[in-house]
Amino acid sequence: MPSYKSDFVKTVFERGFVQDCSDIDALDTLANRTILTAYIGFDCTAPSLHAGSLLPIMLLRWLQKTGHQPIVLMGGGTTKVGDPSGKDRGRQLLSLENINENMLGIRNIFSKYLTFGDAPTDAIMVNNAEWLDKLNYIDFLRNYGRHFTINRMLKFDSVKLRLDREQPLSFLEFNYMILQAYDFLELSRRYNCQMQMGGSDQWGNIINGVELGRRVDQTSLFGLTSPLLTSASGAKMGKTVDGAIWLDNSSSHSDFQTSAYEFWQYWRNIEDRDVGRFLRLFTELPLEEIVKLETLAGADLNEAKKVLATNVTAMCHGKIAADEAALTAQQTFEASGASLNLKTYKLALSDLESGIKAFEILYLTGMAKSRGEARKLIKGGGCRLNDEVVGNEVHTVKTKDINNDGVIKLSAGKKRHMLIRPV
Repeated sequence: MPSYKSDFVKTVFERGFVQDCSDIDALDTLANRTILTAYIGFDCTAPSLHAGSLLPIMLLRWLQKTGHQPIVLMGGGTTKVGDPSGKDRGRQLLSLENINENMLGIRNIFSKYLTFGDAPTDAIMVNNAEWLDKLNYIDFLRNYGRHFTINRMLKFDSVKLRLDREQPLSFLEFNYMILQAYDFLELSRRYNCQMQMGGSDQWGNIINGVELGRRVDQTSLFGLTSPLLTSASGAKMGKTVDGAIWLDNSSSHSDFQTSAYEFWQYWRNIEDRDVGRFLRLFTELPLEEIVKLETLAGADLNEAKKVLATNVTAMCHGKIAADEAALTAQQTFEASGASLNLKTYKLALSDLESGIKAFEILYLTGMAKSRGEARKLIKGGGCRLNDEVVGNEVHTVKTKDINNDGVIKLSAGKKRHMLIRPV
């Protein structure tokens, strides 16, 4: 690896954050002699962000930790259009009310990772609706549209892939890359922002902004992208068979919540080949310590995964919640217990007194998506009550199954557990 001078460039290269950079040597020189201001944009398509957004958030965190200023750009304006990057079809258009509600939901996530305030390296949060909502269409086309050629725009992956597959791309979405480039120009003018960062699928959009700044304001701007992250087997980050792993456990929408325990479990269960890479990207552990952890093998590698899970969870949910999650996992898996920190489902005591089928409980608790799936799980030996395999799909759960802690431990497979609490 080349020898870089600035702490920021050295850090992001050593930890694996960099895919491409428009001019890495000039960026290194700038970051070594002054405070660099850089941004990443986040559209407001859901009430929370999931673990797939953690890499860009960590990139902003390292920017600040190495003495520079991060800008979190909320896409209150661009969410109305929809980013076509990486999509097979257009996004469902959200109402202004939904966009604003989503924005409120995800704003709080960033306070876990960044320090906001008025100091030179304190993070700031900006909403691009501030300028996009005020654009005059004819003036915008005249002043900025002439700097973009259709010929070049058709070559960007976000457009080309959709067209190659003969999937429709609306004119609305086609405008997205121009609006993103204009965001960069506005941030440069308002906040002296010198760099945009993002995933590698944003490279074309970012370079558009770099070139727009040069052509319109004769300003030197930079672009830096990170690899699009998947697991070693190719699975998308932040997604499981049960849904997304959200960075929030208190969203007003239950479908966008992930408990600290579930979050911890997600990182504990990563593939062996991902341990070193994820420790570099998602923790702040020293590289020397990471090298030792990633060289562990067999059962010892599980200890490295626990270190990863506890460190990532502590950053997202706090150290107390992370330690509780680790203890819950130990009690649940290693001691075959029924930790009281597990997710709880309240069931009427009268239902247990009369008896309720095990497959029905699996469905009611959400451990199975349908009664048919629940029956299939039991037939395959994948359902347990108080760590005992349920023998048949019509097994009846009664009050006698309540353990000494006053609950019933329900397990689906090896990794999903819940407590049934009679009320």
